[in-house]
Amino acid sequence: MLRTLIEALLLPPTSALLLVLLGTALRGKWPRGGRILQIGGFLWLVVAATPAFGGALLRQLQTSPALPASGPLPAAQAIVVLSAEADVEGSEYGHAVAGPLTMVRLRYGAWLQRRTGLPMLTSGGVPATGKPSLAAVMADAATHEFGVPVRFREEASATTRENASFSAAILREHGIHTVLLVTSAWHMPRAAACFRREGIDVVAAATGFRGPAVEDWTSFLPRASGLRDTCIAMHEIGGLVAYALGP
Repeated sequence: MLRTLIEALLLPPTSALLLVLLGTALRGKWPRGGRILQIGGFLWLVVAATPAFGGALLRQLQTSPALPASGPLPAAQAIVVLSAEADVEGSEYGHAVAGPLTMVRLRYGAWLQRRTGLPMLTSGGVPATGKPSLAAVMADAATHEFGVPVRFREEASATTRENASFSAAILREHGIHTVLLVTSAWHMPRAAACFRREGIDVVAAATGFRGPAVEDWTSFLPRASGLRDTCIAMHEIGGLVAYALGP
């Protein structure tokens, strides 16, 4: 809860709005400083919402190249697909389903499974009380939508570090030490580091790459998509720092 609160306060748009509010509160006793905070908050919101800024941050995190689309792949013993989010209502389906970002990862994992025949593990805990685990809804989609089997499920994790820790325990139990790790390209540095810390050799199978940060002049105009990219990137950077400093 504390971590979520701190993250919400630091990420835009909340951090920008807090700067504006603080500046407004200080304008009476500290006119110049208050004005600087107001302008700074406004400019931060504008910059954070530009696709060029958010895209540039995400591309800096994409350090693992894509695996070859044809030909042989690096040797591995299993495929691990990490979850992202879920549509916990799934109103049109009548039950919880994997969210869009999770499906991007799962689609690539299924493609690799058909290509290699390796056993697949889906990883993700329960997204909401009374709902199935993300690993379970991923396994259901893999079987019924992509036509590939899921051998293992890790259904208890709530963080990337737990994805790695709990998945590694399952993998080691079955003598598996090298995996094709499937997750978003910008999430790969943190995810791969966590799995390697657990003694699992990782072949980065990145997917969902962020394209060019600047496509045309509209990339410098504030948009919701730019704000989303900035928030994702800052979340990842914060996670890398926290995991590096933590136990």
